[in-house]
Amino acid sequence: MKKTIFLFSLLATMFLMNCGGGENKPSAAEAAAGQAGETLIMIETPYGKIKAKLYNSTPQHRDNFIKLANEGFYDGLLFHRVIPGFMIQGGDPQSKGAAPDKRLGMGGPGYTIPAEIGAKHFRGAIAAARTGGASNPEKRSSGSQFYIVQNGLSPQNDQVINQKKAQGVVYSQAELDFYNKVGGYPGLDGEYTVFGQVLEGMDVVDKIAAVPRGSGDRPKEDVTMKVKILK
Repeated sequence: MKKTIFLFSLLATMFLMNCGGGENKPSAAEAAAGQAGETLIMIETPYGKIKAKLYNSTPQHRDNFIKLANEGFYDGLLFHRVIPGFMIQGGDPQSKGAAPDKRLGMGGPGYTIPAEIGAKHFRGAIAAARTGGASNPEKRSSGSQFYIVQNGLSPQNDQVINQKKAQGVVYSQAELDFYNKVGGYPGLDGEYTVFGQVLEGMDVVDKIAAVPRGSGDRPKEDVTMKVKILK
């Protein structure tokens, strides 16, 4: 049976997930603005444009995203799952032209990507969705599905970060400062590969996260995407 590719824990239990280390992390300063030599992308939606960068510290995810974008893979796909105060998710090829009642979140390009976990889930982080649980002990990423963190500042973040530290996740002072500046969702740190960061257009992400939702947190009106590689 196919499994839905998504952030596998429920919101109420996200903060209790086991996690790994932080080896492939860019600095918070790198997350805040594009750096020389990094790939810039544009995600066009009915609500506006989202400009982002892809991390060189996650080369397999970066190169795969560039390949799919250049092939037009993402064009016409939906943000099929949105949860305000959490994230927006898309990249399922089965979502293109999907009927309103079609269950989405199970599709991909036919392969997964080895985990490159390390970068943190700041507000605006772009990360790879994946299946969870015992079926994916290596935390391999979906070959195409991704999510953008929409959550901002939260009084719970400090408590969650302390829990993550106790579980072995390492934070630099710059990363802690960046969490305190922009917020995010530290409960996912160490569990999913973050491979990019939004530079412009978080207002667009906020608008998409706020759309009316139906079953499976799917927007009642389709939110399509078109992805371009800028450089």
